Amino acid sequence: MKRLLSVLTMLTVPALAADNIVPKLLQHWKTSKAYTIAIAQQMPEADYSFKPHPDQMTFKEQLLHIADMNEYFISKITGTKPPLKKPMTLDKARVIQALNESFDYVIQTLGSLTHDQADQHIETLLPAMDHTTHHRGQCVVYLRARGIKPAEYQC
Repeated sequence: MKRLLSVLTMLTVPALAADNIVPKLLQHWKTSKAYTIAIAQQMPEADYSFKPHPDQMTFKEQLLHIADMNEYFISKITGTKPPLKKPMTLDKARVIQALNESFDYVIQTLGSLTHDQADQHIETLLPAMDHTTHHRGQCVVYLRARGIKPAEYQC
């Protein structure tokens, strides 16, 4: 029985490893974009400068940090400078626009990668996802601190 399990494992693990991870990564980033934008839209513009503690970033700074780091992580993969421009004014609409553009940049770049390229850069892509999740989670806390029930996460 152990031998049979060993043979089955040897046959199935390489097949799973060969599975193209790009569509899975793309779906994750599209979901992440939709949820991050939903959170950004929930906060009233008057509270975009809110921060629960003096040592923290404002809500707006959290969102712009997500956008900046999306570009940073992807530029590590492409080896090029991100094409996006920083907004001149930082009102709610421009912050959301910057977020949209940064996620679109990630999604477009990921869509152009082969499985092997994505696999080669997985140690950059996974921390990028973690980073976005971390700061978006802080934004959720900011919403709650303002008495706003955050949008539910959709997988």
